[in-house]
Amino acid sequence: MKKTLGLALGSGGSRGVAHIGFLRALEEVGVKPDFITGSSMGAVVGAAYAAGLTVEKIKEAALSLRILDILSFTSKRGGVSGTKKMRELLIKYIGDIKFEDLKIPFRCYAVDMISQKLIEFSSGSLIDAVVASASIPVVFHPMEKDGMRLIDGGILERVPASQVKQMGADVVVGVDVLGHRDTSEEAPNVLQMLIETIDVMDNHLTERRREGIKDVIDFWIEPELGNMSQYDLKPIRFAYEKGYEIGKARANDIRKALKRPHRSTKQKHTGTSMHN
Repeated sequence: MKKTLGLALGSGGSRGVAHIGFLRALEEVGVKPDFITGSSMGAVVGAAYAAGLTVEKIKEAALSLRILDILSFTSKRGGVSGTKKMRELLIKYIGDIKFEDLKIPFRCYAVDMISQKLIEFSSGSLIDAVVASASIPVVFHPMEKDGMRLIDGGILERVPASQVKQMGADVVVGVDVLGHRDTSEEAPNVLQMLIETIDVMDNHLTERRREGIKDVIDFWIEPELGNMSQYDLKPIRFAYEKGYEIGKARANDIRKALKRPHRSTKQKHTGTSMHN
């Protein structure tokens, strides 16, 4: 009997377009996920795919995206932009649907700044959940919902791999589009210094998290995106192509793992199968 596949799509802003290319590569060898989890941009792509949008439609939407399509600058405290445009764009492509309407079981994650906890969304409004998960701190206003102040889920759970295992996945694939980010050799300005500080913290948090769940993860995928900024929309076609490229390299291994009767001994090896 074929094993079930769970995809954990990580956060990463515009770098998350690589998820779309990765999904395309899986489809080309006849592989589709049975469960999906996502944080931030991983939640956006995962929700669209789980709702039944084709890879081609998601790619078309991503490649046509412009910064003013999602940002609406306001003086409201908590961020430079509201989430109205992001919400409208998601409804345009996905529809104002509920989790219960999805074709593939899906969960996404946000962080509640008040309780300082990771919040899982698995029912109710899909759009509310995805907007909360993708509300990048400072860029977007936090979402106020049910007494919570919700921001980007990637802050605490960059790649929600253990969660997709809990959903019932036999084979777990984590796709980390951020990877290990380096600091610049030149002295950064104030904003760059803040971003780099967060990157250093995130690097170490994710590595510790990954080490703690290494027995859960069967494949850890890191597209080679170089120094592409997650805040830059110009190179998103490059991100798609790199996601497709690593997907082509790993898709057959994933397909074979779904047919194996027993789980094999694993070894840690970034970007490739963790099976022997």
